[in-house]
Amino acid sequence: MRSGILAAGNWIIDQMKLIDSWPPQDGLANILSQSTTYGGGPCNVLRNLARMRAPFPLAALGRVGDDGNGRAILADCRAQGIDVAQMHIEPEVATSYTDVMSVRGTGRRTFFHNRGANARLAPADFDFTVTQARHLHLAYALLLDTLDAPGEDGLPRAVEVLKRARAAGLKTSLDCVSENSDRFRSVVLPMLPQVDVLFANDYEVEKLTDLALGRGDSLDLRKVEAAGRLLIAQGVGDWVILHYPEGACAVGRNGEVHHHGSVRLPAVEIAGTAGAGDAFASGVLYGFHQEWSVGRALELGVCVAATSMRHPSCSEAVVEAEKCLAIGRRHGFHPDRGRTVTKST
Repeated sequence: MRSGILAAGNWIIDQMKLIDSWPPQDGLANILSQSTTYGGGPCNVLRNLARMRAPFPLAALGRVGDDGNGRAILADCRAQGIDVAQMHIEPEVATSYTDVMSVRGTGRRTFFHNRGANARLAPADFDFTVTQARHLHLAYALLLDTLDAPGEDGLPRAVEVLKRARAAGLKTSLDCVSENSDRFRSVVLPMLPQVDVLFANDYEVEKLTDLALGRGDSLDLRKVEAAGRLLIAQGVGDWVILHYPEGACAVGRNGEVHHHGSVRLPAVEIAGTAGAGDAFASGVLYGFHQEWSVGRALELGVCVAATSMRHPSCSEAVVEAEKCLAIGRRHGFHPDRGRTVTKST
């Protein structure tokens, strides 16, 4: 019987810098602290699940350089009990890295990225005959050059990977990067018919659907739900999971719609928001793997996201799943928005 999560895609060294403010062009900001940690979709998700004490196997797939950063990533995975049998070492290019600038007080962050070894991750690197995982999580679309590029059939080569995963008996999920481009519809949309669960934040949803969702008090939940249904119509097999600062919404192919408000985390506890989306996905994937209700999985997702924001890195603040839930429940959730379930008509 299949069990566990295989996470694939971007493996990145994050060079975190906490700054006092975001400067104008040619201006100066003060670096208050800095640290080096690990990042990228699969890295964040697996590290979070390990820290949450997930009761199922965790496995990694990707490419790193034959350098100190690559060796550090592999060593960290092994130390956390993550299987690295499908991690490939690329001798010709550096391990990918990102300079992450997080603003103290707001938690807003900006990324400067070197694509490195991740750009060479290819369909041939995926071998589903050697895994017993139940779920493949692929991240990030739009930041994996070879998988984003079209194959002979004109479709992104990630489609082949996702299709083979499903044929082997795995469920698939996809996350994309919040790229400032017009590539969402040409690269991400063709992948959706091979995706069981799509994760997307408000910016990415608007890029994919051309719907303006609004922000803050102007957030229109009817448009959020409409966007989810549009993406289901584009082929997503089970659930579209939409998230935004105020909360999250799950729209199902079965017609169900679930909402959950985000945690009322005090501003003084926010050290950064880098990795918060991956932390949210980690909680939802944990719940889905354990066959929780969708509402309960969303609650864990927003609680893990809030917990992660208490440290400027992507994963260092994450704790056991029950403790993440306790943190969220202690602070409470934004009103709503929380815990409604509806059927589409």
